[in-house]
Amino acid sequence: MTLNQLLSSAPLWRGDQLLPGHRLRTLPSGHPRLDDLLPGGGWPGAALTELLLDHHGIGELGLLRPLLAETGAPVVWISPPYIPYAPALRQAGIPLDPMRWIVPENGSDAAWVAEQCLRSGSCRAVLLWPGALNTRILRRLQLAAEQGGCPGFLFRTRAAASQSSPAALRLLLSPGEGGLGIELLKCRGRRPGAAIHLAL
Repeated sequence: MTLNQLLSSAPLWRGDQLLPGHRLRTLPSGHPRLDDLLPGGGWPGAALTELLLDHHGIGELGLLRPLLAETGAPVVWISPPYIPYAPALRQAGIPLDPMRWIVPENGSDAAWVAEQCLRSGSCRAVLLWPGALNTRILRRLQLAAEQGGCPGFLFRTRAAASQSSPAALRLLLSPGEGGLGIELLKCRGRRPGAAIHLAL
């Protein structure tokens, strides 16, 4: 059998495709161009998403603003680098009542809190700004997100891109003129390398 015959064979699964019959549970990102880039048309609804960036404040929260602006179950912020500024959040249309801000004493406590929140099934989303994370902890967080049906967002440094990760989605963010550059590093059901620029 030639390579072309093998590639066109129906039972063959390719890594840049979803498994046959598998439907992703997704949440619209609120950014049509980003939704077009992501399989299922949005954020993975029961998995980890890693947002990798050089430094904070480049628009990463603007990327999540549509999701954060929805009302309903709590959104948990764990160890953000700065105190969330309520007037700015309110001005961006993000309701404060469902927001929970938690600052554990150390990184291992922060990962434990995130795991419990993801697994609980009672949160709309969990946002975590972790210190160093090993693969075992990342696996536990991914499994907790799957079990609780909750999206988790990890804000990590660009250097973490070289570390393997079980996260369903990994995006490299960079500041751009009037917006944010987004490069797809890893995504279930899509080849990496695609990039877009979003005006935020």
